[in-house]
Amino acid sequence: MSTGMSTSRVARKPVTIPAGVKVEMKGQELAIQGPKGKFLIPINPLVSIVVDNGVVKIQNNAETGYVRSGSGSRLRRSIAGTVRAKIANMIHGVTHIFEKKLLLVGVGYRAQAKGKVLGLTLGYSHPIDFPVPEGITIETPSQTEISVKGADKDLVGLVAAKIRAYRGPEPYKGKGIRYSDEQIERKETKKK
Repeated sequence: MSTGMSTSRVARKPVTIPAGVKVEMKGQELAIQGPKGKFLIPINPLVSIVVDNGVVKIQNNAETGYVRSGSGSRLRRSIAGTVRAKIANMIHGVTHIFEKKLLLVGVGYRAQAKGKVLGLTLGYSHPIDFPVPEGITIETPSQTEISVKGADKDLVGLVAAKIRAYRGPEPYKGKGIRYSDEQIERKETKKK
C-alpha cells in the first residue's frame, strides 16, 4: 500500500444514498437534494468524489501531485475523512432533521419563539431578542425549553451554542441555559 495515495479509515467507507435523495457533482461542488432541504458543498481539490450505484465514494485525488510521506499525506487523509463526514451529515440532514434541545434553569428565566425571533428573559435588566438564521427553526414547547432544528448539523450546533452563551450554567446552583443531556458539575459554596 502506498502511503501517498491511501485514504483515512473514515473515508474508505462509502456513504449510501437513501431513496428520495439526489446527489451529483457539479464541477468542484457536490449538490445534495432531499425532502428536507438542499446543499451545495465545495470539495477540496485534494479529494475526488465518485457517485455511482447509490453510494458516494471519497478518494485522494491523484492529479494534484504525489505526496510520498510525512505531513502532506496525513493532510490528504484528514481532508478525505472530513469531507466524507461532512457529506454523510448533509445526506442525513436532507432526510432527517438535526435537533438540539436546551433547558432554562432559574427563577424567571423564560423563552418564547416569535416568528423569526427568539425572545429570552434571563435575569438581565433587558430582554434579549435572538434573530433566527435562515435554515433554522426554533420552537419553545414550554417557557423553559428551546428546540433548535435544521438540516445543517454544523449550523444547528452553532445556533444552540450561541443561545447557551447568553447565560451559561453556573456551577453553584446550576442556573442558566444548558443542553438537555448536559450534566453540570456542582461546586460546594465556601464555608466560614
